Amino acid sequence: MQLTFAWLHVFGRTLRMMNFSGKGCANPLWGHCSIYNKNPPLGFSFRKLYMQLDEGSLTFNANPDEGVNYFMSKGILDDSPKEIAKFIFCTRTLNWKKLRIYLDERRDVLDDLVTLHNFRNQFLPNALREFFRHIHAPEERGEYLETLITKFSHRFCACNPDLMRELGLSPDAVYVLCYSLILLSIDLTSPHVKNKMSKREFIRNTRRAAQNISEDFVGHLYDNIYLIGHVAA
Repeated sequence: MQLTFAWLHVFGRTLRMMNFSGKGCANPLWGHCSIYNKNPPLGFSFRKLYMQLDEGSLTFNANPDEGVNYFMSKGILDDSPKEIAKFIFCTRTLNWKKLRIYLDERRDVLDDLVTLHNFRNQFLPNALREFFRHIHAPEERGEYLETLITKFSHRFCACNPDLMRELGLSPDAVYVLCYSLILLSIDLTSPHVKNKMSKREFIRNTRRAAQNISEDFVGHLYDNIYLIGHVAA
């Protein structure tokens, strides 16, 4: 185990040097791979692994299934939804459009990816932004968007049980709030919407759909979108 952590530390440092920019050393592009937790295989070289990671990323961005199969064939990634989810969560080189297609097809990986998020003590719209930075929202409403919001709502509640009890919120109520935040984001940021929704209108409409939510809390949600912007941009 000591050997494993030692070579992982060296590899991380090597990646940082290879991805050096004018502003300093960047973080590793591939933060988690199954091979990191194993002893170095016979004939291992950092350069070879780096080239395989780069090649696999390019393959994924052309065809996600082939990319994942490539990583597995090289021993870089184990054939496990949890390992694939960790790889996706910690990797910065994957095309988000291809990744969205892959996760829509691999709901088992999506489930594990959602559980990697820690939303403890985060304000709801900020947590939703973080979620959609890792798991990009579809461009149109539909079953996949509903699935994402449902999974986020349950995860957010699981991370904040005390807050949920204090506010009297359930996963269903958080789901309603998330949809309201997405619609408000579109309303306030779209140049095609001339008559923007007012704070009073948002509070009234949201509390009509989720009656147990306090007016102050809903007002803070509106202020966040108004000041910071879209939750799913």
